[in-house]
Amino acid sequence: MSVPLLEIRGLHAAYGNIEALKGIDIDVARGEIVALIGANGAGKSTLMMTIFGRPRARSGEILFDGEDITHTPTHELARMRIAQSPEGRRIFPRMSVAENLRMGADAAEASDSERAADLERVLALFPRLKERMTQRGGTLSGGEQQMLAIGRALMSRPRLLMLDEPSLGLAPLITRQIFDAIRTLNQTDGLTVLVVEQNANHALKLAHRGYVMVNGLIAMSGPAGELLQRPEIRAAYLEGGRH
Repeated sequence: MSVPLLEIRGLHAAYGNIEALKGIDIDVARGEIVALIGANGAGKSTLMMTIFGRPRARSGEILFDGEDITHTPTHELARMRIAQSPEGRRIFPRMSVAENLRMGADAAEASDSERAADLERVLALFPRLKERMTQRGGTLSGGEQQMLAIGRALMSRPRLLMLDEPSLGLAPLITRQIFDAIRTLNQTDGLTVLVVEQNANHALKLAHRGYVMVNGLIAMSGPAGELLQRPEIRAAYLEGGRH
């Protein structure tokens, strides 16, 4: 049996005396899209941030391709080709779209021709960015900024792409375009994706498997299609609207 690309075992993390993660176990296989869903405050974003060392794990381990990265510095994770599009996008607002994308490419050890091909792929996925290459990132719409954040992550040639709330605050049409792009990357390039989302409907329709997080614990997991059909998931995250 092959080793998962990402393994999280018994992970605990806290903010001061407040325990945010209470023993998390998650696997992400190569070429898989895994969705982590749950209500606001469940600990989803904390899990994503703990992988990058903020906050530090108090116990447990995080393995990437079989290697323990629990206490690996963030810049080393980038060299290992783990990329993140964080909640809130965190683009460089005073830099142009082109400069933001180049910042992503700096994390990759790629030739000029490879960088050019990567840029062409990103602009094919997000044509709106091609129209805005000289525009400052801070002047883009929310949807365009999200496309830029994901595009910047893709320019680092990731083996694992981690997306934190990619649909947050976006119109349905823009959300659909972004999720379609993620699906295309997975199907054509075999890109491995871990996506944290409150929008369970979008996330589980995109993913192969899903985990449901409640109060810092994994409450449920399974194939995404099966989770979508479970009455308790529908009642908590679908029929009652987005949490």
